[in-house]
Amino acid sequence: MRISIAAVGDMMIGTDYPQDHLPDDDGVSFLADVTPVLAAADVAIGNLEGVLVDGGEPGKKCSNPAACYLFRSPTRYAEHYKSAGFDALSLANNHARDFGEEGRSSSMEALSAAGITHSGREGTTAIIRRGDILVAFLAFAVTRNSNMMLDYQFAFDMIAAHAEQHDIVIVSFHGGAEGSDVTHIPFADEEYYGEPRGDVVWFARGAVDAGADLVVGHGPHVVRGMERYGERLIAYSLGNFATYYGISVAGIKGIAPILTVTLDGNGEFIDGQITSTEQLRPAGPSIDEKQRALNLLRGLSIDDFGSPGLRFMPDGTLLPVERGDVPQHDLALP
Repeated sequence: MRISIAAVGDMMIGTDYPQDHLPDDDGVSFLADVTPVLAAADVAIGNLEGVLVDGGEPGKKCSNPAACYLFRSPTRYAEHYKSAGFDALSLANNHARDFGEEGRSSSMEALSAAGITHSGREGTTAIIRRGDILVAFLAFAVTRNSNMMLDYQFAFDMIAAHAEQHDIVIVSFHGGAEGSDVTHIPFADEEYYGEPRGDVVWFARGAVDAGADLVVGHGPHVVRGMERYGERLIAYSLGNFATYYGISVAGIKGIAPILTVTLDGNGEFIDGQITSTEQLRPAGPSIDEKQRALNLLRGLSIDDFGSPGLRFMPDGTLLPVERGDVPQHDLALP
């Protein structure tokens, strides 16, 4: 048995707070160019930045306005994600509570009404069945009231429990520093404006050891490398995939992949496909014929891991190759 999974990074397709920055056609066509790729997979996942709520006041207080943004999309935008082919979305990130926990509740209700399952609030899991394969999608973040990435033992125990009950476990995490200068993985704890953002390698490899079959990261707003660890694929950051005004897409911040992977019934990585996209506002994500995301992923993966256990083909095909012993990575405690 096999299953295909399409994964993307951060999404926020328009905000009406504090000013109206919604797309001209109300977001209807924002994801049109990438829908065929997403809809072709058995399961499509992504990270939803901001909240889906109609009106209301922010629940988040900004101690540092330079590092604080608030995103609010109308609840009807849940239908845009459904129409694009998404089956499950992460609500575990630093914007999921921009309008308080009530805002995340509104996001959960809007997505459920559109037929999209979700994970993010502490204790929540998204369950998807495809034929005889039962999939669990677990989303983690470094922010409160979420499935806590920084509590590594809690996270690993949660993953292990779901691995016992499900055929495939997909783990999403929102962690790592932010900015165009953090494309390389530091193999250490990261921070952003003083906030702990975790040791992403320790977390991702520990997730696989605990039973995860695919680990997908986002949060830095740029692409990071990939590796094949324990016959499973880890993508450390898929960057900004579909973000309207309010999030920078300058330079490499506007380049991102659609990562489509095929797993067997046991969760082992069979092969994959990297579809490169770019954001050229006011349009949504568009297929990038220059394949800059592919080239960036290839270079970063080799730079950071030497031999990542993957071969990046010119057409975007991703293949497993033999990998030697993986160097031990110890958790860098503060």
